[in-house]
Amino acid sequence: MDVIIYHNPDCGTSRNTLALIRNAGVEPHVIDYLKMPPSRAMIVDLVARMGLTLRQVLREKGTPFAELGLADPSLGDDALLDAIEKHPILLNRPIVVTPNGVRLCRPSEEVIDLLPPQRGPFVKEDGERIVDEAGRRIASGEIIGRDIASGPMI
Repeated sequence: MDVIIYHNPDCGTSRNTLALIRNAGVEPHVIDYLKMPPSRAMIVDLVARMGLTLRQVLREKGTPFAELGLADPSLGDDALLDAIEKHPILLNRPIVVTPNGVRLCRPSEEVIDLLPPQRGPFVKEDGERIVDEAGRRIASGEIIGRDIASGPMI
């Protein structure tokens, strides 16, 4: 499976997402988007494929969002794209591209639905257990997702 992750190694959510991809037995193409930002056209394409608006993929925390006045609802996509081109940190992460879709993976477990089954347990950096020993997703004490041996769980 060909997978691309637009990754920030300083972001815990991005690191957890990358680890979940690898836990599914996939070695992705890792793009450190702060060092190699996607082009303006690629950003437009990714946002459209995610079914989101450009404003929905803007990151506020730890960015010049406020200083640039990007909360102003009168700013159009061209102005937002100009800001992202000058400050790639404004693009929220991680964005994962797979044959099964494109998604902003916040929280990191959003990536599970885009991947082959997990190959074993997974615990996020903060200690939250999200995949059990059989590779099944855990949520609120319930196991959801794929049962590797017998197909979808009810």
